[in-house]
Parts: sequence; C-alpha cells; structure tokens
Amino acid sequence: MTDTIISSASQEVVIGFDRPFAVIGERINPTGRKLLAEEMKNGDFSRVEADALAQVAAGATILDINAGIPLADEPAILAKTIQLVQALVDVPLCIDSSIIEALEAGLAVYKGKALLNSVTGEDESLDRVLPLVKKYGAAVVAISNDETGISQDINVRFEVAKKIVQRAADYGIPACDVVVDPLVMPVGAINTSGRQVMELVHRLRTELKVNTTCGASNFSFGLPNRNGVNCAFIACAVASGMTSAIINPMHPEVMLGVRGGNLMMGHDPECKDWIDAYRDRSAVGVGSRGGRTGGRRRSS
Repeated sequence: MTDTIISSASQEVVIGFDRPFAVIGERINPTGRKLLAEEMKNGDFSRVEADALAQVAAGATILDINAGIPLADEPAILAKTIQLVQALVDVPLCIDSSIIEALEAGLAVYKGKALLNSVTGEDESLDRVLPLVKKYGAAVVAISNDETGISQDINVRFEVAKKIVQRAADYGIPACDVVVDPLVMPVGAINTSGRQVMELVHRLRTELKVNTTCGASNFSFGLPNRNGVNCAFIACAVASGMTSAIINPMHPEVMLGVRGGNLMMGHDPECKDWIDAYRDRSAVGVGSRGGRTGGRRRSS
C-alpha cells in the first residue's frame, strides 16, 4: 500500500489507501475573493488567520496556501502567509502557486515536509518543479494535463500521470511522494465526468499505485445546491479509492460526504468520527427524570 507522508514542525499526516480521507482546506486562496486579496496585498492577514483556525476546527487535516494576487509580490506574500499559518496551527500545508519563484520562496521558509501544488506533464513544468521537490524533500501534486491541454480521454490523462511519475523517479522522487490529480470536470458540462474520474482513480491506484487528490468543487460548477452535489461526489470518490481532495471544510454537506465515505470504506474505526460529529448531544446520558445516567461521552 502507498503512504504519502507530509508534516509540519510538530504534526504528521499520512495520505494513504487505508487511511481516512485527507481534507485539504481550500479557503486561504485570494482567487475570487477580492477582499482577501486586497488585505493580503496590504499586509493584513487577520482573515487568513481566522480561516486557518476555522478550517482546522471544521476537520481540515492539511491547509492549502495560495497567494496568487495580480500585481503583487507573490513570493514574498506566500512566504509570509506560510510563516503566519505555521505559527498558528499544527497541521501540514500544501504550498500552492503556478509561479516557480513563489513555490521556492514558500519551501525555503516551510518547517516540515510540504505538499507542493503543483507540477503538470509539460516538459517545462517537470524540469522546473521536480528539482525543487527533490531539493526540499517535498511531496508534489501532479496534474494530469500537458502541452496538449486536458484530454477528454481518460487513457490520455492516465499516460500523462504515468509520465510525471516516471520523470519524478528520474530525480529520485518515489511514487509515494507523487499525489495525482486526475482533473475533475464540471458535471453540468460533461455528464460523464464523475464516472471518468472514478474510473481513472481506480487505475491510478491499482496500476501506478499512487495517491490521488482533486479540486472537488469543480465538479458542481454551474449547478444549484453545489454543496449537495459535492457531498455526493466526495462520498463516491472515497469509495472509488481517492485519498484526498482540496475542498471547503466549512460546508457541513461536504464534510458529511467525507465522513460518510470514510464510514463506508471502514476508515472510521468504531464509527467514532461519525458519532462525535453527528450524535444528538442533548439526549446523551439523560434519564427519564432528566438526570444523568452513568454513560460517558467519548472524547472528541
């Protein structure tokens, strides 16, 4: 079985086939959040700090950190954000940027073993990102597209993933440190996109023996009740063998899908996480006369 180990200075998280689904919190990302972008650009990280704490409290086991702000010093802002978040929470981080200088700036200040987001199958990306992964001993998200774009043929996407894993091995990076993103397309535009992802995840797990992740909210783009759709998608993805996803843990429906998937796959021993999250606490241990019984609550 494949385990991808990432860590902060004080906490280790294992993404793996027989592990609970890893929730990578997506909120610390200024894309589409004008107020957050403006605040980060001006050195105000109060919202970043609040989002970090809230996501961990909601169940995130890893936090994605992105500082992609137009006309801003992304490397400096990303490094500063990483330092602030690491001083605040113990969970490992996913360093997220399309700019190589920002990735290196983040890695240079990171304490622990980071997950780097991301490398593609394009030769230029492979030649620039993989040496950083090796230099800093990181793990990396591998996105299944290349110079030709995103193929609708899952066999082509599989071959791109295989190419990345092989090129990583050339740098001495083991397959366990490559977490493949099979690319989730909006189901409202491509009706078979869910089935495509499930089939591709199965192949990545059984043939390449790599862990997988995705930007799960892409699946519901353009649809009403997006959180409900994402809940169903996550539960199915867990059952198909996906081992992590970049999602918003602040949405209860999304975490319902995560916990339900873990429950169905036997990744929630004694159903402890499910019970802790959803039992009716007002009724626990209350006898017929309103007094306490001898029952004890589980610690959460």
